[in-house]
Amino acid sequence: MSTTPPSRSLTADTPPVAGEPTAQESAFGWLRALGPHGRRAFGGAFGGYGLDSYDYFTLPLSMVALAAYFGLDSGQTGLFTTVTLVVSAIGGAVAGVVADRIGRVRALMITVVAYAVFTVACGFAPNYETLLVFRALQGLGFGGEWAVGAILVAEYASPRHRGRTLGAVQSAWAVGWGLAVVVYTLVFQFLGDDLAWRVMFWTGALPALFVVWVRRRVQDAPGATAVREKSADKGSFTAIFKPGTAEAPGLLRTTFFAVLLSTGVQGGYYTLATWVPTYLKSERGLSVVGTGGYLTFLISGAFLGYLTGGYLTDRLGRKRNILLFAVLSAACILTYANIPSGANTLLLVLGFPLGFCMSAIFSGFGSFLSELYPAAVRGTGQGFTYNTGRAVGAVFPTTVGFLADSWGVGGALVFGAIGYALAAVALLGLPETRGKELL
Repeated sequence: MSTTPPSRSLTADTPPVAGEPTAQESAFGWLRALGPHGRRAFGGAFGGYGLDSYDYFTLPLSMVALAAYFGLDSGQTGLFTTVTLVVSAIGGAVAGVVADRIGRVRALMITVVAYAVFTVACGFAPNYETLLVFRALQGLGFGGEWAVGAILVAEYASPRHRGRTLGAVQSAWAVGWGLAVVVYTLVFQFLGDDLAWRVMFWTGALPALFVVWVRRRVQDAPGATAVREKSADKGSFTAIFKPGTAEAPGLLRTTFFAVLLSTGVQGGYYTLATWVPTYLKSERGLSVVGTGGYLTFLISGAFLGYLTGGYLTDRLGRKRNILLFAVLSAACILTYANIPSGANTLLLVLGFPLGFCMSAIFSGFGSFLSELYPAAVRGTGQGFTYNTGRAVGAVFPTTVGFLADSWGVGGALVFGAIGYALAAVALLGLPETRGKELL
C-alpha cells in the first residue's frame, strides 16, 4: 500500500498553522483550500454557469413581448420552457459522457459555445416555430454546462468544504439572473417591445469571450483524471443502470432516486422561474421597472440562499439540507401565490424568502450527485440524473401555462409545490454522502 499522502486539492485540507484560523473557520477558507488550479476551475465553472443563467432568462423575461409579437396563448409560451428543458436532458446526458471521455474542461467549452450560438439565433427567428426550434437547440448546451462545471470543481474540493464550494458555484445562477434582469430593464425601457426581445437574445453572445479564457487557464483535477482514464467503464450509460447483486452494489437504485429528486426540485423551481415575471406583469399590473424591482428582491434572496445552503449542506448533511428547503420552498410558493390583490408591498417582501429557499435547496446538488457516482461515470451519472429530472420537471411550467387560462397564473403556481413534495419522497431511497472522497 502506498504511503504517499493524498493530493491537497482532492482530499482533506492541510493542517492549520498554530495561531491562524483554520480553513473551516475562515469565511473564504474553502476558496483558499482549492489551490491555484482549483480556483481557476472554480472561476471557469462559476462564469460558465452565470452566463448559462443569463442566456436562459432571456426568454422568461421576454415572454410577455414574445406572446404579443407572435400572438401566443399561455400554453404556447409555456412550451418554450418545456422544449428547452426536455432537449437539455439530451444535452446534459451527452455532455456527461463527453466529460468522462475527453475531460471536464473540454466538455465545458463545448456546452458554453452551444448555448451561446443558439441563444443569439433566437433573436433572428422570423416566426414562432423557428424560435421554438432554436430555443430547443439552446437546451443542448444549457443542459450540459452545470453538470460538467460542478464535477470539475467537486474533484478539486475537499470533502469538508465541498458543499459550500459547490454552493458558491450555484450562486452564479443568481448572478446571471440578476444581470439578465438589469439588461431586460434597460432594453425594454429604451426600445419598443418588438425589437427589445430580439436584442435580449443577441446579448447572449457574451459567453464566446469567456471560452477563450477557459481554454487558456483551466485544467482538470489530475488525481481524479488519472483514476477515470484507467477505467474501462468511463462514460458508460450501461454502468449507471446496472442493478446490484449480493456481491457488488449497482447504480440502478441510485440513478432512479436521483432522477426523482432532480425532477421534484426542478419542477418546482422552473415553475417559478418561468412564470413569476408574467405573474407580476399581467396579474399584479407591474411595469417593466416595477417587475425588475420585485425580481431584485427575489434574486437577492436566491444569491444568499445558494451560499447559505452550501454552508448548511456541509453542516447538516446533503439529505437534511434538501429536505429542509423542500418543505420551506413549498410553503413559500403557497404563501406567495395567495397574497391578496393590492398587497404589493407584502409581495415585495416575501420575494426574498421565496428566492432564498428555492435556491438553497440546489446548493447541495453539485456535491451530492458528484458523491453518488465513481470517477469513471461521474459525468455520465450526474449529467443524466440532473438533466432527466430537468426534462421531466419541464412538464410543470407547461401545466401551469395551460392551467393559467382558467385558474390564473397565481393560482396555477401552486402546482409547483407538488414538485418539492416529490423531492422529499426521493430522499428516502438515497444514501447520505457527506465527507466522501472523490477518487
